Amino acid sequence: MSADPMATPRGINGQAPDVFHRGRWIPMQCHRDTDEVDFVVVGTGAGGGPLIARLAEMGYSVVGFDAGAWFRPLEDFASDETSQSQLFWTDNRLVTGDNPIAMGKNNSGKAVGGSTVHYAMVSLRFRPDWFLSRTKLGYGADWPVDWREMWRYYDIAERDLAISGPLTYPWGPRRPRYPYRAHEINAAGEVLARGAEAMGYDWVETPLATLSAPRHHAPSCVYRGFCRVGCSTNAKQSQLVTYIPRAVKAGAEIRDLAMVGRVEVDARDRATGVHYFRNGSWHFQRAKNVIVAGYAIETPRLLLNSATPRFPDGLSNSSGLLGRYLMVQSNQAVFGVSDEMIRWNKGPPSMTITEHWNYDDKKDFFGGYCWMSQGPLPVEWSGALSSGRNLWGQALRDEMSRYNHQVGLKMVGEMLPSLDNLVTLSAERDQYGLPVPLISYSWLENDKRMIAHALDKMQQSLESAGIADCWRQENDTNHLAGTARMGFSQQDSVVDADCRSWDIRNLWVCDGSVFPTTGGVNPSLTITALALRTADRIQTLHRQGQVTI
Repeated sequence: MSADPMATPRGINGQAPDVFHRGRWIPMQCHRDTDEVDFVVVGTGAGGGPLIARLAEMGYSVVGFDAGAWFRPLEDFASDETSQSQLFWTDNRLVTGDNPIAMGKNNSGKAVGGSTVHYAMVSLRFRPDWFLSRTKLGYGADWPVDWREMWRYYDIAERDLAISGPLTYPWGPRRPRYPYRAHEINAAGEVLARGAEAMGYDWVETPLATLSAPRHHAPSCVYRGFCRVGCSTNAKQSQLVTYIPRAVKAGAEIRDLAMVGRVEVDARDRATGVHYFRNGSWHFQRAKNVIVAGYAIETPRLLLNSATPRFPDGLSNSSGLLGRYLMVQSNQAVFGVSDEMIRWNKGPPSMTITEHWNYDDKKDFFGGYCWMSQGPLPVEWSGALSSGRNLWGQALRDEMSRYNHQVGLKMVGEMLPSLDNLVTLSAERDQYGLPVPLISYSWLENDKRMIAHALDKMQQSLESAGIADCWRQENDTNHLAGTARMGFSQQDSVVDADCRSWDIRNLWVCDGSVFPTTGGVNPSLTITALALRTADRIQTLHRQGQVTI
């Protein structure tokens, strides 16, 4: 085990951790704070990671900041659920509303690589109609980007992340074959397949960002099942082992354990750099352009906290919409018990999927959802039993003894945007002296109808597959989106179609916060595709003289 990565920065003195070899280092270009770099990128997750890599590969000088540690998976990651909570963003956050969001492991990451270090690797494309959900489907808001352009960037993202997927995908337009073959499905995945076939729904192996064959220095997945608390073999293709090494190789600098607290703006309404906390004190990095990729909570928090006399309500907030239209995805589940031995923790947690209800519009609610097979680890499962069924003591021990026979289905559903679901700043201060975010969330009636529909269908599916003792986990949510939405005008949005602030033209936002709607599938692949597109758009605008470098 190497020195504590959460105590001392590793990206310093011209070197960075070599995540593919124990104890080794790789050279990394480092800048002085007084250097005016071309781009500062705040956040290194699904949005920031690809942006840093692509901008550096285009020849721009780039410094990426992350508040979390720079882990070496081969040395730092243990097969221990509790220990691996080090990957989650567990700083204090205040939650309120009719349905307060449980913050932490499901929706926030604090590490170089962001949430992708502990995500479930599910890599799905948005249905084309979702980019025009207001015009074509009658709800939410249209995106200012064309689905065909996004699908071209999905192709690139799937190659970059070496997605393992089925030979053909039964929903949506035709797409290229996935770069890697699908993984062999486990018994939990087979139960989903039996239930779906009994109900007449298509199903497939879930497209996953974990290797089904070796790639460069990374081995194929060995199905140990710890994907959602950090992969210790590097089979998982997170930003930490894909775009971040590319970025460093191309000349970018990554600063770990560096919390950005404020974007500075001059009298000409131009961002000039960022204030960040590292090694016990505050510093200021100069930059010609600032890109914020902190995700749906930290992005509005940073911009709101960067208010000036010229922008008293925060940066890029002339519309009054910064922090608003926060969205989550519904993540309810149905679980039961099989007579057969399942061992659902063997393999990635979501090995099969049906997207049937994302492509069937004959429903009494807007939006859609998919469901996937499940494989929670024991500590997580005991928590679900305690909170979902109120089991404690001997009753909990008895139920845990059936762990290897448990099976379940979990939805990822599209909750609709609401002006009243929002992120603001509270009066409380955190360990950096920054205002703690206040997060307010309430489900809409449409959300409740969709969840009820999904729970009924998932239970029917499990029972059709011969699963007994079914029960429902009814209050779970995951995946954040919104709070800095992209749009068509300065009045209806925070950023334009290029993820560029309407108000401050050398300020950009590129993460899930720009989503006008959130779709009924996991969002990470769409965030990555959008980041790749944004890098290309920046280069094009620079060549046209519309971006100052």
